[in-house]
Amino acid sequence: MAELLPDIGNLRDQLDAAECDALMLVENLAEERGGWRPAGSWSVAECLDHLARTNHVYLSAMKESAIRGRTAGRFRLGPAVPGFLGRWFVGRMEPPVKAPFRMKSPRSVEPNPPSSLASAFASFMASQDEVRNFLTVFADLDLAAIPFPNPFVRCIRFSLATGLHVIIAHERRHMWQAWRVRRATASRASERSPVENARDTSHMN
Repeated sequence: MAELLPDIGNLRDQLDAAECDALMLVENLAEERGGWRPAGSWSVAECLDHLARTNHVYLSAMKESAIRGRTAGRFRLGPAVPGFLGRWFVGRMEPPVKAPFRMKSPRSVEPNPPSSLASAFASFMASQDEVRNFLTVFADLDLAAIPFPNPFVRCIRFSLATGLHVIIAHERRHMWQAWRVRRATASRASERSPVENARDTSHMN
């Protein structure tokens, strides 16, 4: 296997870190707790489902532009890093999320309840493979210079490099949210009666 370029390897490392975080997030988490939705937030399962949907939509738009870029011979001239505005936008996605930077998700990528924890996690992991495949197939392109239309705000165009960094920052954003919900479910479980806790025995395999 060819050695990864440093910037592509860095993106892969960040993707792997998000995946490890997701694995720890769902470890020994019962379906009931994974599907619990606190007031004003999504459940853990819904966070994972949203990430899977968003990744798929983003990558679909990015692939079309990448294919056109390859046809036009727009091969790599520099590392896959965002420009100034791209870095600003990626930074706004990073956790912890502060009130002025909370964003309402487009309806097309809102979770589709009821989503089981197991199916949401499987969808998220499949979307991770989609991102890895994109990195493998298109690493030789000039990702920092090839634009694609934002699938949610068509008048905005990002570079493919910015799109990749947005995907990963967006994953960290909602993993942060999901961990907050998981901790809340633990507090909620500690307040329940022993009989109620005994019924909560359905764990992910």
